[in-house]
Amino acid sequence: MRFTTRKWIKPEDLNANGTLFGGRILQWIDEEAALYTVMQLDNRKIVTKYMSEIDFKASAKQGDVIEIGVEVVKFGKTSITLYSEVRNMMTLEPIITISNIVMVTIGDHGKPVAHGKTKVQ
Repeated sequence: MRFTTRKWIKPEDLNANGTLFGGRILQWIDEEAALYTVMQLDNRKIVTKYMSEIDFKASAKQGDVIEIGVEVVKFGKTSITLYSEVRNMMTLEPIITISNIVMVTIGDHGKPVAHGKTKVQ
């Protein structure tokens, strides 16, 4: 898995417990999955259809640097399914994993369209 995006945990990213807010990390993962899909499918018109169970394994705190990685699980006719892991960049300890993120290509009318890809570019 390639970890291509890094984030520095700042005060505005924290929850009431002083650790990384789950909604913030999910926002970053969704954005990373979208960017990865756009590059793989060479199509800017994609949407997130589904995220499987989200497994929070550890927390991150202010000052930590995290890395976000994604990799292809499978190609569908109109979709691509990704796996994502976020880890602490210094310790390499996993923070969160998501087994299946399904991204779908859509046409001009918002309906799924075939993307024609079958392997990682």
